[in-house]
Amino acid sequence: MKQDHSYLGTLLQTAARKLFRQFESQTADHGLSAAQWRLLGHLLKQGPSTQIVLADLLEVEPISVSRLIDRMEQAGWLRREAHPDDRRARIIVATDKARATAPGVKAIAEALSAQALDGLTEDERRIFLTALRQVATNMDRMTAAPESAAHPEFEKTT
Repeated sequence: MKQDHSYLGTLLQTAARKLFRQFESQTADHGLSAAQWRLLGHLLKQGPSTQIVLADLLEVEPISVSRLIDRMEQAGWLRREAHPDDRRARIIVATDKARATAPGVKAIAEALSAQALDGLTEDERRIFLTALRQVATNMDRMTAAPESAAHPEFEKTT
């Protein structure tokens, strides 16, 4: 029997939207959005980064991440510093405020993840997360492929 996978995108989007909405509700006192937390989490884990790397991480245009960084800098979450190797570039660095706030926000994120996976056994959680990573990998592969390879229906006929 053939399964209907046409709702996969809708289901993923709905789950993500609800998870992010709940995250933002629970972190409202900190004033952090899910996108801001993702950016800060990267900086805290990986260290200073360029705007281009952060745009790639968030899968947005550099101008969009620039606006996000502007807001986060004004709120005291990060700062721009001169790049040590490129006079034209700036690196983005997490502030002491971000480092002090991170453990509490991380605990919120972990609790939400646990709640989202509630009712699944450890094996089911592992399988689900492995499958979700594979879906993301498949989508990355499609994005990297030429348009006609990702969408055979768009191939030109001669």
